[in-house]
Amino acid sequence: MRPLLHAALAAAIAAAAPAVALAADPVEGEWLTQAGTARVKIAPCAGKADRMCGVVTWLKNTGAKDVHNPDPGLRSRPVLGMTMIRDFKAEGPGHWKGGKIYDPQSGKTYDSKMRVNADGTLKVEGCVLVVCQAQTWRQSQTR
Repeated sequence: MRPLLHAALAAAIAAAAPAVALAADPVEGEWLTQAGTARVKIAPCAGKADRMCGVVTWLKNTGAKDVHNPDPGLRSRPVLGMTMIRDFKAEGPGHWKGGKIYDPQSGKTYDSKMRVNADGTLKVEGCVLVVCQAQTWRQSQTR
Protein backbone atom coordinates (compact mmCIF):
# COMPACT_ATOMS: atom_id res chain seq x y z
CA MET A 1 0.00 0.00 0.00
CA ARG A 2 2.87 2.37 0.81
CA PRO A 3 4.35 2.32 -2.74
CA LEU A 4 0.93 3.22 -4.12
CA LEU A 5 0.65 6.15 -1.70
CA HIS A 6 4.12 7.39 -2.63
CA ALA A 7 3.31 7.09 -6.34
CA ALA A 8 0.07 9.02 -5.88
CA LEU A 9 1.84 11.71 -3.87
CA ALA A 10 4.62 12.01 -6.47
CA ALA A 11 2.05 12.30 -9.26
CA ALA A 12 0.16 15.01 -7.37
CA ILE A 13 3.36 17.01 -6.79
CA ALA A 14 4.39 16.65 -10.44
CA ALA A 15 0.96 17.79 -11.63
CA ALA A 16 1.01 20.82 -9.33
CA ALA A 17 4.57 21.89 -10.19
CA PRO A 18 3.74 23.80 -13.41
CA ALA A 19 1.00 25.75 -11.64
CA VAL A 20 3.30 26.59 -8.76
CA ALA A 21 6.08 27.67 -11.15
CA LEU A 22 3.65 29.87 -13.06
CA ALA A 23 2.32 31.51 -9.91
CA ALA A 24 5.83 32.28 -8.70
CA ASP A 25 7.02 33.68 -12.04
CA PRO A 26 9.16 36.77 -11.44
CA VAL A 27 7.33 38.72 -14.17
CA GLU A 28 4.28 39.03 -11.90
CA GLY A 29 4.10 42.28 -9.98
CA GLU A 30 4.05 46.01 -10.47
CA TRP A 31 6.61 47.55 -12.83
CA LEU A 32 7.69 51.14 -13.37
CA THR A 33 8.17 51.97 -17.06
CA GLN A 34 11.56 53.10 -18.32
CA ALA A 35 10.51 56.78 -18.40
CA GLY A 36 9.10 56.51 -14.86
CA THR A 37 5.75 57.94 -15.98
CA ALA A 38 3.58 54.85 -15.46
CA ARG A 39 3.29 51.65 -13.44
CA VAL A 40 1.92 48.47 -14.96
CA LYS A 41 0.68 45.55 -12.87
CA ILE A 42 1.44 42.23 -14.57
CA ALA A 43 -0.63 39.21 -13.57
CA PRO A 44 -2.42 36.29 -15.22
CA CYS A 45 -5.04 37.47 -17.71
CA ALA A 46 -8.67 37.27 -16.61
CA GLY A 47 -10.00 33.88 -17.70
CA LYS A 48 -6.58 32.81 -19.08
CA ALA A 49 -4.39 31.65 -16.19
CA ASP A 50 -1.66 30.53 -18.63
CA ARG A 51 -1.27 34.04 -20.12
CA MET A 52 0.03 37.32 -18.67
CA CYS A 53 -1.57 40.73 -19.03
CA GLY A 54 -0.69 44.15 -17.65
CA VAL A 55 -2.89 47.02 -16.51
CA VAL A 56 -1.79 50.63 -15.98
CA THR A 57 -2.14 51.24 -12.23
CA TRP A 58 -0.47 54.66 -11.89
CA LEU A 59 0.33 57.56 -14.20
CA LYS A 60 2.36 60.67 -13.65
CA ASN A 61 -0.25 62.48 -15.76
CA THR A 62 -3.31 61.06 -14.01
CA GLY A 63 -5.79 62.60 -16.45
CA ALA A 64 -4.19 61.21 -19.63
CA LYS A 65 -6.65 59.99 -22.26
CA ASP A 66 -6.08 57.53 -25.09
CA VAL A 67 -6.14 60.38 -27.65
CA HIS A 68 -4.00 58.61 -30.27
CA ASN A 69 -6.16 55.48 -30.44
CA PRO A 70 -7.01 54.60 -34.07
CA ASP A 71 -10.62 54.03 -32.95
CA PRO A 72 -12.18 57.50 -32.46
CA GLY A 73 -14.67 56.00 -30.01
CA LEU A 74 -11.83 55.10 -27.61
CA ARG A 75 -9.94 58.40 -27.67
CA SER A 76 -11.69 59.76 -24.58
CA ARG A 77 -11.02 56.70 -22.39
CA PRO A 78 -8.49 57.14 -19.59
CA VAL A 79 -5.10 55.47 -19.88
CA LEU A 80 -5.19 54.75 -16.15
CA GLY A 81 -6.79 51.32 -15.74
CA MET A 82 -6.37 50.23 -19.35
CA THR A 83 -4.85 46.90 -20.33
CA MET A 84 -1.52 47.82 -21.89
CA ILE A 85 -0.04 44.36 -22.41
CA ARG A 86 -1.92 41.14 -23.10
CA ASP A 87 -1.78 37.47 -23.98
CA PHE A 88 1.86 36.69 -23.20
CA LYS A 89 2.62 32.96 -23.17
CA ALA A 90 5.34 31.45 -20.99
CA GLU A 91 8.50 30.44 -22.81
CA GLY A 92 10.32 29.53 -19.59
CA PRO A 93 10.76 30.99 -16.11
CA GLY A 94 10.80 34.77 -16.47
CA HIS A 95 10.48 34.60 -20.28
CA TRP A 96 7.22 35.44 -22.08
CA LYS A 97 6.44 35.76 -25.79
CA GLY A 98 3.56 35.99 -28.24
CA GLY A 99 1.97 38.96 -26.50
CA LYS A 100 0.82 42.38 -27.62
CA ILE A 101 1.75 45.74 -26.17
CA TYR A 102 -0.28 48.90 -26.73
CA ASP A 103 1.51 52.25 -26.78
CA PRO A 104 -0.97 54.99 -25.82
CA GLN A 105 1.54 57.66 -26.92
CA SER A 106 1.29 56.47 -30.53
CA GLY A 107 -1.99 54.54 -30.52
CA LYS A 108 -0.19 51.52 -31.97
CA THR A 109 -0.15 47.89 -30.88
CA TYR A 110 3.01 45.83 -31.31
CA ASP A 111 3.96 42.15 -31.16
CA SER A 112 5.89 41.82 -27.95
CA LYS A 113 7.96 39.65 -25.66
CA MET A 114 9.36 40.20 -22.19
CA ARG A 115 12.10 38.76 -20.04
CA VAL A 116 13.17 39.24 -16.44
CA ASN A 117 16.88 40.09 -16.45
CA ALA A 118 19.43 38.74 -13.96
CA ASP A 119 19.42 42.13 -12.16
CA GLY A 120 15.65 41.89 -11.57
CA THR A 121 14.65 44.41 -14.25
CA LEU A 122 12.16 43.56 -16.98
CA LYS A 123 13.05 43.87 -20.66
CA VAL A 124 9.89 44.62 -22.66
CA GLU A 125 10.32 44.49 -26.42
CA GLY A 126 7.84 45.55 -29.11
CA CYS A 127 8.35 44.71 -32.77
CA VAL A 128 6.97 45.63 -36.17
CA LEU A 129 8.18 43.16 -38.81
CA VAL A 130 11.91 42.81 -37.99
CA VAL A 131 12.35 46.19 -36.29
CA CYS A 132 12.20 45.93 -32.51
CA GLN A 133 12.47 48.47 -29.74
CA ALA A 134 13.07 47.57 -26.11
CA GLN A 135 12.53 49.24 -22.76
CA THR A 136 13.81 48.22 -19.37
CA TRP A 137 11.24 48.41 -16.58
CA ARG A 138 12.05 48.07 -12.91
CA GLN A 139 10.05 46.56 -10.09
CA SER A 140 7.92 49.21 -8.43
CA GLN A 141 8.47 49.64 -4.69
CA THR A 142 5.32 51.66 -4.03
CA ARG A 143 1.88 50.15 -3.92
